[in-house]
Amino acid sequence: MIVKEAKFSTKSIWAGEKDSLAFGATQVPVVHSVSYGYEDMDEWYEVAIGNKKGHIYGRNTNPTVEAFEEKIRILEGAEAATSFSTGMAAISNTLGTLLYPGDRIVSIKDTYGGTNKIFTEFLPKQNVEVMLCDTGDHEAIEREIKKGCKVLYLESPTNPTVKITDIKRMAKAGKAMGATVIVDNTFATPVNQNPIDLGVDLVIHSATKFLGGHADALGGSVCGTKELVERIYHYREINGATLDPMAAYLLLRGMKTLKLRVDKQNQNAQAIAEYLKEFDLVEGVYYPGLEEHPHHDVAKEQMKGYGGMLSFAVKGGIDTVRHLLPKLKYANRAANLGCVETVVGPARTTSHVECTPEERAAMGIPEGLIRYSAGIEDIEDLKQDLQQAFKALPKNMAVRS
Repeated sequence: MIVKEAKFSTKSIWAGEKDSLAFGATQVPVVHSVSYGYEDMDEWYEVAIGNKKGHIYGRNTNPTVEAFEEKIRILEGAEAATSFSTGMAAISNTLGTLLYPGDRIVSIKDTYGGTNKIFTEFLPKQNVEVMLCDTGDHEAIEREIKKGCKVLYLESPTNPTVKITDIKRMAKAGKAMGATVIVDNTFATPVNQNPIDLGVDLVIHSATKFLGGHADALGGSVCGTKELVERIYHYREINGATLDPMAAYLLLRGMKTLKLRVDKQNQNAQAIAEYLKEFDLVEGVYYPGLEEHPHHDVAKEQMKGYGGMLSFAVKGGIDTVRHLLPKLKYANRAANLGCVETVVGPARTTSHVECTPEERAAMGIPEGLIRYSAGIEDIEDLKQDLQQAFKALPKNMAVRS
């Protein structure tokens, strides 16, 4: 049993694993069995209805998956946690659990593209009223909450514009109206931010990203109050968006180095954000660690670190992006983030590929916006890589001053 007073790095290694160990092993085993047998029919029944601890069927629970859930529960300081096959499964199942026809949800315009599609395409078909406010306009969000709010859904920092919302302030406003308050904490990670400590009911992660950290496993999680998580788990076990045990094992393995990785990514992202301001071709750098970020003071108050994600806009739009990104040597051009390797890509093919150019523009996402997920490489190599990529651009494009 991990002690409450243990530091984060210690918890990330030891939390949630002891009960799942077997045969003297020091690592959680990957349990692939779909079903679990019982000789005693009454014991089987007690496990099946939840009166006794155990497993009956892989769609419901699994020992390896259970260890992952317990680790993220402890890292987020929650009463309970459950898991999903992907981050989007975590989001859609949570909203599916909590919202009914006639309900009203308040959120922000800058959520991840898949989340935004749920808000703009799927929930309205279910007769759920959706109000999306300008991110950072806290007064507007509070006004909409007061008009009626079953769920308040936030993402901070946002994907890909890394905008910040005052979580404590919004949680207070949401709870005053009886709303369930949810925060997607994927970009921040529990290393940098713990929304439950700020008054939030539920914390969502795309575990595929920073939690796993190695781009080799899909997964999602929801942490929060026992009552809410049990309801979400029931929705998930029936709808079947179950986390695979091999993916759970890979996520567990990745989470052991979460603090080490994220601390380095925080440092690299800050340095890259500062460095990018030196290039003429860069017309905007977005990172909450920059003092000129419009919500730097809020981020400084509620975050322990500013995260490994930043974005920047280049002059010339997508044409510049087409020339610049292929020239980077130490960056994967891919639709992922939070990995040990640096990953880059325009929003139009990563976070908001589901949206039209007009929809992206309405969300303040220019076609020339590049999402940059800082890896754990040596920072001087990353800087030099950016420098050579900018210098290699066609001569008719602006270069570094």
